[in-house]
Amino acid sequence: MGYYLYLHTPSFMKIYSLHTKQNLPIPLNKAWDFLSDPRNLKTITPEYMGFNIVSGADRPMFEGQLIQYIVTPLSGFKTKWVTEITHVRDMEYFVDEQRFGPYALWHHKHFIKEIPGGVEMEDLLHYKLPFGVFGQMAHPFLVKPKLDEIFKFREQKLIDLFGAFEDKEPAQKGITRKDILN
Repeated sequence: MGYYLYLHTPSFMKIYSLHTKQNLPIPLNKAWDFLSDPRNLKTITPEYMGFNIVSGADRPMFEGQLIQYIVTPLSGFKTKWVTEITHVRDMEYFVDEQRFGPYALWHHKHFIKEIPGGVEMEDLLHYKLPFGVFGQMAHPFLVKPKLDEIFKFREQKLIDLFGAFEDKEPAQKGITRKDILN
């Protein structure tokens, strides 16, 4: 008789992900200074969400930092949210994880790297909803559209603040049939 490891994630434990990238025409240090300062979260969050930092944003970002917010993700639903900065590599990435709040799991990685003409920001978010199958039912028509809206708002706000990125490198021309035959 052998032992078997249960590797399949039951449907009630669904973990969702959101992946975004955005280029900005600013130097790496300017992007890092803005993005790694928790006080700037209010600037890049839709105003109707009533985002307010209660504590923890009084010093530069560090591993183990706890930041407490009050946020209204849905009209009439005000909630407290506590995140911990679990990993920081200066000028490269940081990770925030929810310790208390509206999600059953929230693990958000923020990557930043220098590219010609500016920086590339990349976000990789993994999250799980509470309330089992009811949370899953709410995901496609409530939670996912709301997260997409928040990230779209952030994208536009960063363009408003820092300008639109223009790729300065000419597009590479592919080899055509004519090139081969000549």
